Amino acid sequence: EVQLVESGGGLVQAGGSLRLSCAASGFTFDDSAIAWFRQAPGKEREGISCISSYNGRTYYADSVKGRFTFSSDKAKNTMYLQMNSLKPEDTAVYSCAARSAAYGCTIATTLLYDYWGQGTQVTVSS
Repeated sequence: EVQLVESGGGLVQAGGSLRLSCAASGFTFDDSAIAWFRQAPGKEREGISCISSYNGRTYYADSVKGRFTFSSDKAKNTMYLQMNSLKPEDTAVYSCAARSAAYGCTIATTLLYDYWGQGTQVTVSS
C-alpha cells in the first residue's frame, strides 16, 4: 500500500519560510512523477511544482518560481518543498502527489497522479 504523509505546515508571518516534507512508503521515486499541489479556501486546487525522474527536470508555477524549491531524497524516500518569502496568498492546504511509471510530470492537472497525501495547512499572516 502506498502512503504519502506530509508534515511541516504551520503559521508563519509574511516574508518567512517553511519546509514541507512528504514521506513516501510503498513507493519509490525511480521512474516516477512527484508533485506538490495546494488549495486555498474557495479556490480550485493549484499545481505548484513537480519533478520528473524521466528527464530529471523540475517545474514550477509562476506564482512560486524563485521562492519555492522542490527536492527529493531517494535514500529517505522523502520529498521536500522549501518555501521562502512567503506571502498571505500562499495560505492553503498543501498536498504531495505521486505516480509511478511516469514519463513526465505536470502541474496542470491532478489527473496524472495516483497517490495523494492528506494535506498540511500553511497559513501566512500579513
